[in-house]
Amino acid sequence: MAYQFHDLVGNLGVACILATYLLVQLRKLDATGMPYLLANGLGAVFILYSLGFDFNLSAFIIEVVWLMISLLGLLRIFLERRVR
Repeated sequence: MAYQFHDLVGNLGVACILATYLLVQLRKLDATGMPYLLANGLGAVFILYSLGFDFNLSAFIIEVVWLMISLLGLLRIFLERRVR
């Protein structure tokens, strides 16, 4: 099995999600802040990209939900800023 570009993208997505989760646990990043939500959303997109080449239904479901939660958080931030 050769390591391909989509594998690299997927692994970068995993690293992105894990790094942000670690930073939240170390209290270096706010789990409701834009940087966390953007990094998690981007990580989910990268993993979804890699799943387009090597599909796994369970991974697909969790990444779609992960992306939707990140987008919901970003929408919340956007709407709160518009109200101010």
